[in-house]
Amino acid sequence: MPIVIAGSAAFPADGPRPVLTVGNFDGLHLGHRHLIQALVQQANTIGAPSAVYTFDPPPRVVLSPEGRTPRIQSWTDKVRIMGDLGVDQVVVERFTPSFAQHPAQWFIDEVLRRRIQPIELVVGYDFRFGRGRAGNVDTVREALPSIPVRQVEALQLDGNTVSSSRIRTAVGEGRVAEAAILLGCPHRIRGTVVHGDARGRTIGFPTANLQTDAELMPADGVYAVRARSDGGPWLNGVANLGTRPTFDCVGFLMEVHLIDFSGDLYGSEMEVEFVKRIRGEAAFSGRDALVEQIRHDVEQARGMLCP
Repeated sequence: MPIVIAGSAAFPADGPRPVLTVGNFDGLHLGHRHLIQALVQQANTIGAPSAVYTFDPPPRVVLSPEGRTPRIQSWTDKVRIMGDLGVDQVVVERFTPSFAQHPAQWFIDEVLRRRIQPIELVVGYDFRFGRGRAGNVDTVREALPSIPVRQVEALQLDGNTVSSSRIRTAVGEGRVAEAAILLGCPHRIRGTVVHGDARGRTIGFPTANLQTDAELMPADGVYAVRARSDGGPWLNGVANLGTRPTFDCVGFLMEVHLIDFSGDLYGSEMEVEFVKRIRGEAAFSGRDALVEQIRHDVEQARGMLCP
């Protein structure tokens, strides 16, 4: 799927005009998927390419750096899911303080009318654009009356709108199974396996210590997970997030024990999907009590992860 960095014409003047959606899409949750599926369906119906116009970094990072909320998904995961949903092209706008000052009319003239020239727009229920979020669906319809604009209603789940804030809260509180329902997939973290103190190996449960720049981390505790390294097969595992209170309580660690696996993972890139929380982090009276609890955690994870 082509990715175009905005700033020049995204589509050839003599090529097919796309059906376009616009948004930040911070974590492609069920609500965003609902919108993108409507985009792709409409594009397929009229025989046009589908395109997503989005931003990097997210606008909130630039506009409110002091109160920024954590990014739910990496850029790689976000684009991968768009491709899986059938999007033909992603147009990425570098969001800067100067870009944020452009009024709504500039966006209409420069982005819609000159660069992308969509044949239709499919947008979300809360679609706003331009300085101060002054532009909306009516602004586009008045300025570009020849371009149909379809507005997709908010997706409701359990009587509430599916939103990024609901997902952040669920993940931050360790309710990863609930977050997976809202996201449409498990919350995923990616990082590099680095050397630790090898304490897990000495007690019979070797762990991969993950160094990650992920912004949204689940609450401290023990989780049933699936993990893979360097794009290999997904394996069942148990992840511990926290400070290891039974031992040193020094610094935050994310450790992953892969069930029934042996091998060298150092230096590999590992992806971890959080399936369900097993328990919170706890201190134990000693090594034997900890080992017994880990055995119990592994058996619980097997039951959660195996059909």
